[in-house]
Amino acid sequence: MNKRIAVLPGDGIGKEIIQGAIDVLQTIGERFNHQFEFQYGLIGGSAVDEAGSPLPDETIELCKNSDAVLLGAVGGPKWDGNPVPLRPEQGLLKIRKELQLFANLRPTTYYESLADSSPLRKEIIQDVDMLMVRELTGGIYFGKPSERTELNGKNGAVDTLLYQKEEIYRVVKQAFELAKIRGKKVTSVDKANVLESSRLWRETAEEVSKDYPDVVLEHMLVDNAAMQLIRNPKQFDVVVTENMFGDILSDEASVLTGSLGMLPSASISENGPYLFEPIHGSAPDIAGKNLANPLATILSAAMMLRLSFGLEDEAALIEAAVNEVLENGYRTNDIAAPNKKIVSTTEMVHAVIAVIQEK
Repeated sequence: MNKRIAVLPGDGIGKEIIQGAIDVLQTIGERFNHQFEFQYGLIGGSAVDEAGSPLPDETIELCKNSDAVLLGAVGGPKWDGNPVPLRPEQGLLKIRKELQLFANLRPTTYYESLADSSPLRKEIIQDVDMLMVRELTGGIYFGKPSERTELNGKNGAVDTLLYQKEEIYRVVKQAFELAKIRGKKVTSVDKANVLESSRLWRETAEEVSKDYPDVVLEHMLVDNAAMQLIRNPKQFDVVVTENMFGDILSDEASVLTGSLGMLPSASISENGPYLFEPIHGSAPDIAGKNLANPLATILSAAMMLRLSFGLEDEAALIEAAVNEVLENGYRTNDIAAPNKKIVSTTEMVHAVIAVIQEK
């Protein structure tokens, strides 16, 4: 198999974690006789510095002409004072629109070997296997107007939460398709007791559910969902929700595994290439120190092999290697524990590769 992968390292620790994922993918290519061609593009603050834009046209073109996109992380205090169009995060929002990445898939999986890294008791998190499906191109992050304004003669601001029914329908349908091959349960999260957009969301979810009689649909208000994620996360199979709620809840779900550094994600479209990235940020405080946890990015690469290329065995091998490395006691600082082997970014990557080569 020959595949072209657009690589967008971004900012902060992005370059370090991306390199680790590429090293793993190259090892997989050698083992299974695949050819992966990596071509690099700019995004985020580094793109602002080098090209004057958080997402240059060249990067968009590169991504659209690739079979998949692998992204590191964007942002950092260096660019906090930039005007909105030149903020690194605008690159993320724009690439989602340009590639029409309408749904973000964020799995949360329990690792027995990391039980002590979670702030929750083992009996609460044991056997958690949850997939959060977040709508990615609508809602309050994209609605217009979004601006500073004058309200009754005083300084104010306005953001607009806007959804078309079609946007809701396609992401909810995706959640049901995924639930059909998992635990056959969808929890749709909204704020239907307050927001009109959530009432439309709930009505649309009910409509979609009629086509999936073997899948249970449950509605849950977002404030209750935030509590239930901590109180009883095992009740969830597939969770689907709008953009901002999904952003917040999926970060909360990361607590279950003990670190943002363990959670991969995939952003999918109807036609173009999918984008894969860890859910954590650019961690500028440890950038360049070889301390970052590369496992979320490596697991994102595994999702790429499975979802974009249909390479189930290769993806499963990476996931098994990550699990074995953790069981062998290897830890980066974010998941450090007593009597474990604290390793650098590159050492963790090498440990994963060694297991892949041995299996």
